[in-house]
Amino acid sequence: MSITRMGIVGSGIMGAGIAEVAAAAGHDVVLRSRSQGGADAMVAGLAASLAKQVEKGKRTDAEAAEISRRVHATTHLGELVEVDLVIESVVEDLSVKKDLFAELDSICKPETILATNTSTLPVVEMAMATGRPDLVCGIHFFNPAPAMALVEVVRPITASDATVAAAVAFASACGKDPVEVKDQAGFIVNALLFPYLNNAVRLLEQGVATREGIDSAMKGGCGFPMGPFALLDLVGLDTSLAILDALYEEYRDPNYAAVPLLRRLVTSGQLGRKTKKGFYAYSR
Repeated sequence: MSITRMGIVGSGIMGAGIAEVAAAAGHDVVLRSRSQGGADAMVAGLAASLAKQVEKGKRTDAEAAEISRRVHATTHLGELVEVDLVIESVVEDLSVKKDLFAELDSICKPETILATNTSTLPVVEMAMATGRPDLVCGIHFFNPAPAMALVEVVRPITASDATVAAAVAFASACGKDPVEVKDQAGFIVNALLFPYLNNAVRLLEQGVATREGIDSAMKGGCGFPMGPFALLDLVGLDTSLAILDALYEEYRDPNYAAVPLLRRLVTSGQLGRKTKKGFYAYSR
């Protein structure tokens, strides 16, 4: 399974980041956004990211121009008809993803691998929405995709060895460190990370310490690059809540039951950096 031309569905932070990574590795990328505005914003974001890398001496002008040339933004799913691999990175909603996979199955050539960048949802559910469950897997990049080395390659029970091997090879070709994982909620990283984040919110709700104190303690005591509340704001409180709900649905472990404070913040629209207010306030 040779992957030279790939598609990405979703032009948010993750979709744009994966597009940059894949294009930098030499792949031709078709990035599909639902709106022309989203497609234009992705192209502008890619240009800005590459310009910063040139400014810092990490790339030459010629390299940046070549990466940009490899990325084509569109609003039409039909332009994915000839790609070898599609990675979806849309909203973390299983019904939305299943509908998308069914549509991709009807559009893409029969041998195309369909992958999801989901961080916690069951990949097998998306696989069974298609007529090619053996060609569906998870390829989970982390945010920000250009900087983070890990990729979780998720094997649902329906995936063939060849599909998983191709996904691992693709991640390696992108300069990442792929780790193969079983298809269960949270995979490795989120299954371990989110009980920690959730319990940090519980400590804050109980008044054990301030948000600043808890963040400072985890950075100074554990050597983490950022504290739990700064990380929650970066991930997005809505995304974090969705991950916790999915984990609790699968395991029924109290550590995965979202703390009420987190749910109230999401209800009020305070989602973190994306809305400029979450556990902290942001000016930009």
